[in-house]
Amino acid sequence: MNVAIAQVAPKLGEVEANVGLHLEVLEKARKKRAGLVVFPELSLTGYGLKDLAEEVALDPARDPRFRRVAAATRGLSAVVGFVEESPAERGLFYNAAALVADGRLVHVHRKVFLPTNGMFEEAKFFAPGRDLRAFEAPFGRVGLLICRDFLHYGASYVHHASGADMIVCVSAAPGRGVEGGDAFATSRMWELMGEAVSFFSTAFVVYANRAGSEDGATFAGGSFVYAPGGRLVARAPYVEPDLLVCPVDLGAVREARRTWLFKRDERPEAVWRSLERIVRAAED
Repeated sequence: MNVAIAQVAPKLGEVEANVGLHLEVLEKARKKRAGLVVFPELSLTGYGLKDLAEEVALDPARDPRFRRVAAATRGLSAVVGFVEESPAERGLFYNAAALVADGRLVHVHRKVFLPTNGMFEEAKFFAPGRDLRAFEAPFGRVGLLICRDFLHYGASYVHHASGADMIVCVSAAPGRGVEGGDAFATSRMWELMGEAVSFFSTAFVVYANRAGSEDGATFAGGSFVYAPGGRLVARAPYVEPDLLVCPVDLGAVREARRTWLFKRDERPEAVWRSLERIVRAAED
C-alpha cells in the first residue's frame, strides 16, 4: 500500500478553501495510487483558531463540507483534522481527527493532551478527549493520535496493547531551536519518538505535520514514516509544503513481531493494576 502524507499549509478559519485543498490533494494522491492519505492536525481549519473554534466547528457525520471530503475518498482512506462539535455535546468543541474510507466515516479521535503554555492555548478553547482506542481500517488496525498525544508515550502504549499495525499522528508542530542544517531542534524530538515507538510497538508510525507559517508561527514540516523496528522509510522536507508518497508493506508488522517479542510478552493487566493504584493514591 502507498501512504501519502499531505504536508499542507491550510488557511486559518477558511473551511471552504481548505475543503478545496483537500479535494485537490486527494485527487493527486489517487493518481499516485495511494491507499491512505494523511492530512495534518486541524487541516480543515488552520491551527491558531482561538475564538474562531466555535465558528468553524462541525459534525463530521452531517456537515456537507466534511461529507464532500469524505465522498472524495472513494477507493482509498484518509485522515482529516477538524474542530468537532457533536450533537450529543452541544457547546463543547474538540480538536479532532477522523479516518474516512471509501466515502464512509470510520473513526473519530479527540485530542486528549491539550498543550496550554507559551504559544499554546488549546485548553482555553477545546475540551479534552477522554479515550484512546485502536480500530479496524480497511488496510489494518490503526491508532490515531493528535500532536501532543504522541509525546505522552502512554498513548502509543495503549495502541500497542490494542494490537495496532499502524499508529498515525497528525500534528501542527512549530519549529523551534537550531539543530543544524535545515532541521529544527524540535524536529529531532518528533523523529526520536517516531523511531522509539515504531521499534518497541513493532508497528508503522506515520507522522503528518503541517507546513508554512500562520500568525507568526513557522511550522516545521518534516513529516515521516517509520517501519517496525525503528527504520526510517521516508521523510518530507522541513517547512515547505509537500506530498510525500511511500510504499508501506504491512507484512513487516508480522515479521517484526516474530523477531522482537514485545507484543507477545506484553502484560497490559499488570500496567493497568499499577496505574489504578497510582490514580487511587493520588485521589486519597
